[in-house]
Amino acid sequence: MREPVAAPFLLRVLGVLIGCLTALLGLVYFAVAGTAAGPFLLWPRTRPRAHALLASGARRLTALERGRRSVFFHDTFPVHRASDQQILRYLAVRTYSGLLCGVVVAMVDFGAILAGIFAVSVVRTSMSWVDLLSQFVLGGTLLFLAVQGLRALTDQDARLARDCFGPSERELLQRRIDELATSRAAVVRAVDVERRRVERDLHDGVQQRLVALAMLLGRARRGRTPERADALLAQAHKEAQEVLTELREVAWRVYPTALDSLGLHEALGGVSERCALPVRMEYDVPGPLPSAVETAAYFVVSEAVTNAAKHSSAEEVSVRVRQRGAVLTVRVRDTGRGGADAGGSGLTGLRSRVAALDGTLDVDSPLGGPTTITAELPCA
Repeated sequence: MREPVAAPFLLRVLGVLIGCLTALLGLVYFAVAGTAAGPFLLWPRTRPRAHALLASGARRLTALERGRRSVFFHDTFPVHRASDQQILRYLAVRTYSGLLCGVVVAMVDFGAILAGIFAVSVVRTSMSWVDLLSQFVLGGTLLFLAVQGLRALTDQDARLARDCFGPSERELLQRRIDELATSRAAVVRAVDVERRRVERDLHDGVQQRLVALAMLLGRARRGRTPERADALLAQAHKEAQEVLTELREVAWRVYPTALDSLGLHEALGGVSERCALPVRMEYDVPGPLPSAVETAAYFVVSEAVTNAAKHSSAEEVSVRVRQRGAVLTVRVRDTGRGGADAGGSGLTGLRSRVAALDGTLDVDSPLGGPTTITAELPCA
């Protein structure tokens, strides 16, 4: 539960008074419905049905309490359906605290009436200063205690509403722990997948080319004629250049050094230059970004553009990187045939990398296209 805008004082006072009346409704409900359902609650066969009926009526009164908190206290609650046990416990405690609050309000009103009578008597009759001072001290003490009691009861009302209508602090903490544990495991899996891919690229690509290069140099050394040796050396030189290009590509897939030296914009420009498809880039980031956010944004664009060039049969790719407030939005859209597998290893690794930064990754790829990959990364 959160309170984005504090309600006016008089509106909250009215909400407290109405809460006393709704507590009286709760007392009447428990007296009537509890008496009627009591025998059925004692019999095991009818107990579940009687308990459900009792909770159903209590849920309606609880909805009234939720509306009272929303209207008079400007409370907003998440979508959360409490269990029947929570509903009955909330209504019972709320009825007790509301009736107690009504008693305190009645005592304050009674004290105000007595204060008025005392003021009239002071004007009409003479009273010693000792009696006058003692009456003021006693009345002030009782008023202070009554106000503190009302404040404690209203705070308890807010806590009860938060516990019933929204996730408790324990639930939120446990949910956060589960999210962190899941994202940590996902990051570990993504790192393992990335390592396997780098090993596969080195083994199937660079290593094979180096073997071919060594064979060409060996044949050149054994060449019987200078012309044959020169041709083999030229071929070996070309193969060495291709090995360097492929090794540079593998290094960029591991980590692009341009991110540290030139920044995200220039690194994404390198992705566009190496892509076989035309890439339209829109970059709207006013200031520097955290290093982890830059890295995640780069790999989202790089992976999405590479997949579009390899698998989508697209004609072009559009990339938009935009920062609004504390959120960086990365959107990659291609004109391909769609049908991308959101559970594939590449996109799963991206989702894990983004989730590690408390971000989200959405993949929209209907059959027939287009495919749109959107990542939102918090920058704060």
